[in-house]
Amino acid sequence: MIEHRPFAGLGKANHGWLRANFHFSFANYHNPSRVHWGPLRVWNDDTIDSGTGFDPHPHSDMEIITYVRKGAITHQDVLGNEGRTEAGDVQVMSAGTGIAHAEYNREPGETTLFQIWIIPNKRGVKPRWEAAKFPKGDNAGKLVVMASGREQDKDSGALYIHQDAAILGGTLPAGTVVTHELGDRLAYLVPARGKVKVNGVVLDARDGAAIRDEKVLTIEALEEAELVLADLPRAP
Repeated sequence: MIEHRPFAGLGKANHGWLRANFHFSFANYHNPSRVHWGPLRVWNDDTIDSGTGFDPHPHSDMEIITYVRKGAITHQDVLGNEGRTEAGDVQVMSAGTGIAHAEYNREPGETTLFQIWIIPNKRGVKPRWEAAKFPKGDNAGKLVVMASGREQDKDSGALYIHQDAAILGGTLPAGTVVTHELGDRLAYLVPARGKVKVNGVVLDARDGAAIRDEKVLTIEALEEAELVLADLPRAP
């Protein structure tokens, strides 16, 4: 089963400096049928103006993964971490017992990103932040595990998250076909750009696909595409 969620039907918010699109209930957008997908709680498609960003604010007991699509985001937190994550790269913050952080676009143009929140399978962990580079050129024609807490990925170089889940990404030249073994698990897939076909269902750029009961995903790039895939357990 693949539930196609067109970009036009996502929740919307326009704060001037921030244009946000919500795949799941968030802030003032509430859709009782889109609260979470397994442990996946938030998938926001954000556009942030130059010289603006999210001022310091707190979180606890959440795994927050940021995939930058264009531009870069600069992170600061109360632990003293500071880092710049640019397009194609990923940062992970385990909020754990509690952390306050800020995220700013200090680039000359707008920054676009996916903000992904996953409910952890362990509460009260020590807060942490880290980032890693996943150059899009190196990910051409394949899916690369960028963040994971799955046992099979512990030595893959992926950023660690406290959940039996994984975030994969890749760029697919037009005509490329890749497969992903899902088994009895759930998935959520979003093309950051381009058009793809997933087990016969066509997704345009920034559409979402909530997937269950599909043992294997066959993903075909109908045009040059960049995509992000969450591989998830069924229980939060």
